[in-house]
Amino acid sequence: MTGWLDGKRALVVGAGSGIGRAVVDAFLGEGAQVAVLERDPAKCAALEEELPQVPVTQGDATTAEANERAVAAAVTAFGGLDTLVNCVGIFDFYKGISDISTAELAPAFDEMFQTNVLSHLQSVKAAVPALRAQQGSSITLTESASSYYAGRGGVLYVASKFAVRGLVTTLAHELAPDIRVNGVAPGGTLDTDLRGLRNLSLDDVRLDDTPNRARDLAARTPLHVALTPADHAWSFVFLASDRSRGITATSTHPDGGSGMAAPRPPAQPR
Repeated sequence: MTGWLDGKRALVVGAGSGIGRAVVDAFLGEGAQVAVLERDPAKCAALEEELPQVPVTQGDATTAEANERAVAAAVTAFGGLDTLVNCVGIFDFYKGISDISTAELAPAFDEMFQTNVLSHLQSVKAAVPALRAQQGSSITLTESASSYYAGRGGVLYVASKFAVRGLVTTLAHELAPDIRVNGVAPGGTLDTDLRGLRNLSLDDVRLDDTPNRARDLAARTPLHVALTPADHAWSFVFLASDRSRGITATSTHPDGGSGMAAPRPPAQPR
């Protein structure tokens, strides 16, 4: 048996925990060579200890410099690059416009869009030359159910994830036919280190620490499932594989069916 990604050379950005780490494990299991970019030094140390075959670059994905170092490390180690995945993100814990003060708004906006949008652009900008040198190369960006539906985050998070959805579409158009660009739009996810905005004093708050999170996630999906990063990782595997060679400018939706319209209540007798 051969893996779905045999011969592929990948860079995963935001790989230290959650969905990014699950993508690394799934790609390795399917035969890919994988390099990573991660900001957190402790997570970098854990990756180096647990996966000594993986080149680890420590740096901030919102900067060109860190992404360029990570791409260079992957190309040096593997002789090229076939696929880029970005899983970087922060959350706003459902803060609406009325919950954010005037003084907080601009700094929080900048932090959200630098992390959730600029990091993706910086990764793509750094990787495009190496990806264009290969045939059948691909990019997969991490969207969210919030890229499609209101109520899955606050005003800044939802806006940033709609922006990532826009990146998928416009980059797929610009980079065709050389590079396919797709998104994965997970629903609520267990076992991540997703945190809040520093400029809203939420950077020490983890979404996964919400009480009864597994129960609540399952209850709000038609399939009654609380999904994990490992569940989402298979969408990234498929989109990086040659089995998806005819797919670009689209997204997979591992969200338990949460995009379906809510059932209407039964009609009341007149």
